[in-house]
Amino acid sequence: VQLQASGGGLVQSGGSLRLSCAATGMIFSRAVMDWYRQAPGKQRELVGSITSGGITNYADAVKGRFTISRNIARNTVYLQMSSLKPEDTAVYYCHAGFGSTDHYWGQGTQVTVSS
Repeated sequence: VQLQASGGGLVQSGGSLRLSCAATGMIFSRAVMDWYRQAPGKQRELVGSITSGGITNYADAVKGRFTISRNIARNTVYLQMSSLKPEDTAVYYCHAGFGSTDHYWGQGTQVTVSS
């Protein structure tokens, strides 16, 4: 299983970015796909998830600003980020989970929001 995250970069406060995570070697449609982030000196935190049934949920800090979606035909999950704030600066990771035992991580992509 491989998860390849991309789309990070430097953006001004109030701007937008879209992250992508392409999955290979797994049955993508059966996975719960998550986005996490880790800021310097902080623990990794869950940003949001999308279930195999397409149900999404988000951390309170990003609710209303971030949207997770997926394209099953392309085995890709997206994180659309809008109204970005400096506190959104972090390395963003995608994660795939199958039940309680099988978990896979992507390599992370840096998002930097300047004030």
